[in-house]
Amino acid sequence: MATESDADPGVRSVLRALDLLALFDEHNQRRTIRELTDASGLAKTTVLRLVGTLEHRGLLWTRPDGRIAVGPGLLRWAGLARTAWRVPEAIRQVMRELVAETAETAHLYVRSDAARVCVAQEEGPHALRHIVNVGDEFPLWAGAAAKVLLADGDDALFRRVAAASPHGARHAETLREQAGRARGDGHAVSHGERETGVSGVAAPVFDSGGRVQAAIALGGPTARFTPEAVTEFTAATVRAGRRISDIGLDHGERP
Repeated sequence: MATESDADPGVRSVLRALDLLALFDEHNQRRTIRELTDASGLAKTTVLRLVGTLEHRGLLWTRPDGRIAVGPGLLRWAGLARTAWRVPEAIRQVMRELVAETAETAHLYVRSDAARVCVAQEEGPHALRHIVNVGDEFPLWAGAAAKVLLADGDDALFRRVAAASPHGARHAETLREQAGRARGDGHAVSHGERETGVSGVAAPVFDSGGRVQAAIALGGPTARFTPEAVTEFTAATVRAGRRISDIGLDHGERP
């Protein structure tokens, strides 16, 4: 993966434009130029140039009040992503059965470089539950699903993930050990690693070549993830992972 330090000027501009777009989310739907400048650490002239280019392509839009918002051009990309990542109904049924068996919320994650992204979710019946929306992105330095998704990672990936973590570069060796344990055990468990009071259990989903393609995970309040419950949740999640592997994420609806 190219970084600003090793990229040529053209690639550097693309990286900066993508980083600028990443500053918009459900909590920050509109930003001023000053906010974009402060958040990005870029010069104001650079931000103005990037905003102008992104506006020209319809990816950003300046509102009448002068604040910047995402542009209508992203609607096409959003629609394309929903179509490309539509999870087959057979897999959704496996997830619904996992929820019925455990009464916890089920998520399906895939790795996107040094992050994990939720591509499917089935909510559990409890009023108190861990909320993760489809499309939400999380770091790979914490969480049961992260350990599973790192199982086939190389040294460069471990270094990038560790560098982005609050633990620093030394965390790479810990990540490597956790990923190796998840690979050997066929599952992973976490308690409060990314968010206090939240626990998770995850199992791998393999592609036809035996590589980890995704992670099926249960998440919820730590109070419900007792040792006895975790044992039951783990067995159910591993079974679900095997069933999804047999079906295949690319079956039927995804190109």
